[in-house]
Amino acid sequence: MALLTAVKSKGAFGLTITDASGNSMQTDIPVEQGGEGSGLRPMQTMLAALVGCSTVDVVSILNKQKQEIADLKVEVDGSRESGKEPALWQKIHLRFLLTGNIEPSKAYRAVSLSMEKYCSVAETLRRAGADITFTLLVNNEEFQP
Repeated sequence: MALLTAVKSKGAFGLTITDASGNSMQTDIPVEQGGEGSGLRPMQTMLAALVGCSTVDVVSILNKQKQEIADLKVEVDGSRESGKEPALWQKIHLRFLLTGNIEPSKAYRAVSLSMEKYCSVAETLRRAGADITFTLLVNNEEFQP
């Protein structure tokens, strides 16, 4: 069986993409580009993959360090190359917001390790030329080493 299967699902460009375990997601393009806007844009799925990859790393590292995560949220923003086809991600910024009984220095180290060493998606985007940065807030306080 294929790793992923994409099936046309809605309108001209909508797809349901399903993995071998039956997990699925919807992709589409905006109405102004001829789609129905009924799913994530394909390039947004790359940012979603980055968030998913880095979050798994951060949670795993903090759990090993006995840090108690009450809540975790990641906001991501990015800009793509202008006037080029294909237009690759040029700048990506992630904002990690963690709450709980967490030592900020440990959280920062976990995010740094993910972004610089462990997250394959981050490395893939970097090799394509993206500049990836992040900020960290622990219990609503920004932390910088």
